[in-house]
Amino acid sequence: MKYLHLVWAALLRRKTRTVFTLLSVVAAFLLFGMLDTVRAAFNAGDQLAGSGRLIVSSKLSIIEPLPLSQLTRIQAVSGVKEVAYANWFGGTYQDPKNFFPNLAVSANYLHVYRDRFALPAAQRKAFADTRDGAVVGAALARHYGWRLGQQVPLIGSIFPRRDGSNTWSFQIVGIFKAKNPKLKAIEQTFLFHWKYFNEGNAYTRNQVGWYIVKVADPAQSDHIAQAIDRLSQNSGHETKTETTHAFQLAFAKQIGDIGLIVGGIMAAVFFTLLLLTGNTMAQAVRERIPELAVLKTVGFSNRAVLLLVLAESELLVVVGGVLGLGLAALSLPAVNAAAGGQIVLPPVGVTTWVMGITLMLAVGLVVGALPAMRGMRLNIVDALAGR
Repeated sequence: MKYLHLVWAALLRRKTRTVFTLLSVVAAFLLFGMLDTVRAAFNAGDQLAGSGRLIVSSKLSIIEPLPLSQLTRIQAVSGVKEVAYANWFGGTYQDPKNFFPNLAVSANYLHVYRDRFALPAAQRKAFADTRDGAVVGAALARHYGWRLGQQVPLIGSIFPRRDGSNTWSFQIVGIFKAKNPKLKAIEQTFLFHWKYFNEGNAYTRNQVGWYIVKVADPAQSDHIAQAIDRLSQNSGHETKTETTHAFQLAFAKQIGDIGLIVGGIMAAVFFTLLLLTGNTMAQAVRERIPELAVLKTVGFSNRAVLLLVLAESELLVVVGGVLGLGLAALSLPAVNAAAGGQIVLPPVGVTTWVMGITLMLAVGLVVGALPAMRGMRLNIVDALAGR
């Protein structure tokens, strides 16, 4: 530690270069912290115990429909309080670019999710009484300028109508808000009657995308989930019962292998970081060859010079890395708030910090090794002579 001032002096010799290199390290470890929490979120185990609401979907695939006949069987399971169901519609408004979540839902869907949707009683009744009625989130209505009573056409890219048309017409009868500010993302959702969808689509009949099960005792969720899945065991439509959070993550995983994508991004980031910091250290040592020769002249051993250069490299990477991981930890609450509860990222945990510090030390060692070896092997006479 007594030579720490020499290390700081070396780093501050070229302040602009050091600052920009430090910012690159900060950015790299900020990305590492954020992406590792994404990886952790998608690989987290599904804890059913304590969950008051379960999702029942096909065991084969999230896009495989389930028969409506399973509704009464699920309702008969001990501990089940209420069952709703929904189907992904995938429609667009006017242009394929105008895409937002739109679902065909059962008549009691809003009641099962009554802790999420704030909808005036009059509008809730209008939705129940209107065959082609739809309720939309406040943010979605504001974005497209929709108002109550307006007819809104959606283009059914997945489900055309029985008459051969792809255009489905809906009447806006309700505009809801999120009861929980953390779930503001649901205000981008468009909901309409499953019965209207079932009668009008050309492909499926009496099939649903998934069931939503409200349980009487959340502590019994695990046993209830097992009982529900046993209902269809060894049949052609076996089910998988999981939490709402796990179901949302499964939906997101449809874009591809999240772990592979995250790993590829992190590998590219750290490869670039190695090149950048390696070049910085190589330039720094090359500029200070006469100074290193003077240190050897006044009694510094080859080993001491080696350690000084390595310490400089390690300090640069560790300071930037800690700042980056710290920023990632501070940013996650804002990211979760922006996601509106659709995907909840865990905090930067001990495992991420341990992996991050290990990476910092490894990167610092790799980028500082060659310059440090050059400094250690330096010939005093040649260095002072500029050869």
